[in-house]
Amino acid sequence: MRDPLSMLTDAFTSFLFGKVETTRLPVRTSTGQAQAVYLPTAAPGLGDSGVIIGREVYSGKGYIYDPFQLYGQQLPAPHWLVLGESGNGKSALEKTYVLRQLRFRDRQVVVLDAQGEDGVGEWNLIAQELGITPIRLDPTVALDTGIRLNPLDPSITTTGQLALLRTIIEVAMGHGLDERSGFALKVAHAYVNETIVERQPVLTDIVEQLRHPEPESAEAMNVAIEDVRAWGLDVALVLDRLVDGDLRGMFDGPTTVGIDLDAPLIVFDLSHIDRNSIAMPILMAIVGVWLEHTWIRPDRKKRIFLVEEAWHIINSPFVAQLFQRLLKFGRRLGLSFVAVVHHLSDVVDGAAAKEAAAILKMASTRTIYAQKADEARATGRVLGLPRWAVEIIPTLTPGIAVWDVNGNVQVVKHLITEMERPLVYTDRAMTESTLVEEEDDLLLAAEREAEERAARMEMERYEELGGSDATVA
Repeated sequence: MRDPLSMLTDAFTSFLFGKVETTRLPVRTSTGQAQAVYLPTAAPGLGDSGVIIGREVYSGKGYIYDPFQLYGQQLPAPHWLVLGESGNGKSALEKTYVLRQLRFRDRQVVVLDAQGEDGVGEWNLIAQELGITPIRLDPTVALDTGIRLNPLDPSITTTGQLALLRTIIEVAMGHGLDERSGFALKVAHAYVNETIVERQPVLTDIVEQLRHPEPESAEAMNVAIEDVRAWGLDVALVLDRLVDGDLRGMFDGPTTVGIDLDAPLIVFDLSHIDRNSIAMPILMAIVGVWLEHTWIRPDRKKRIFLVEEAWHIINSPFVAQLFQRLLKFGRRLGLSFVAVVHHLSDVVDGAAAKEAAAILKMASTRTIYAQKADEARATGRVLGLPRWAVEIIPTLTPGIAVWDVNGNVQVVKHLITEMERPLVYTDRAMTESTLVEEEDDLLLAAEREAEERAARMEMERYEELGGSDATVA
């Protein structure tokens, strides 16, 4: 019981200064004990249906992603953009994602494999594991035993064939076809399709008809036959490159028999094509249209179209327009387009900036691996990333990326199983056990350092927000 003097002092103090607040002594405790009072929270995940990617760095929760499950609810479009410097885990993510998607029976994947070593593409091991032969497009063997894709394949509609021929020519010329050249191409294509019925028409037939147009085609437009021949000369010279130039053999014959479009995985091995030459966008155009008319079907299958070195597509206005149409068309039939790009500046500062912006807008999922600070800031501006995500991108270590799924931004550590590891790491150095062990040790150390750095940054962010945002786990 308090003594009368203390009670009188408190009453007098309260009268002069108001009610005296209770003074509490500070409590020292550990984070393990305090977590019972200050419960950690984290942003909601993407659900529990789909493919496991890894775990969220801050909360430790498993991270599951599937564009087909999220489409229409959390995703306006199922398309996906993957960004980042080389050596940070983009390739490993793509491969494990495809392997895990193929465990579902209603999935089918096409990969444009533009990289490789030892004469084969990066996806060769995975294809072998699944018992699949890659479609290797190689101009050095195309005349003998190589694969051919015919732009005039009867499985492609007449309209699709003409559109593909125009795209090939425009990509090679670097500008659109004028009306006269377009007319010469149209009449040559129509004549070839009408007159050649006993076999597949081929590019040689188009070139020959452009060089020697029929009088009827000139009479129909009331022009001289010499004019029609002159209008089609440049077009014939461009197509001749596919017939008798550096790309001969790959497209100037009937489509190779035996290409299995019902296989769960279809790999186009482009590793023998010079990635910096005009051949790559021409090849992309042919493959894109060929797939559009022969592969995408209304059969309720969910299809994934993964393109490495995708800036070769988006950097060409004519090819970008073609793929933009493919994305819009494929969305209705269950197609998820995955574009892998090293630098966003390769795309947004290129010749097809307008088309690139349209394609990027359709990619509701963006995964960003480590980039330099300047590149990260530019990426953040283009993609509308939050400031804290932009600041953390340069500090990310291999295997950790910022995931932005229609505004749901998380930092995710990609996990690879022991069964997947020999299929994912295809570099020669990774096949030597000692180097694998050293790499694992370095990776684990880097991951621990990244997690500690990420936790510090998240705590600083939390304190800046005055504790009103999510706390760190």
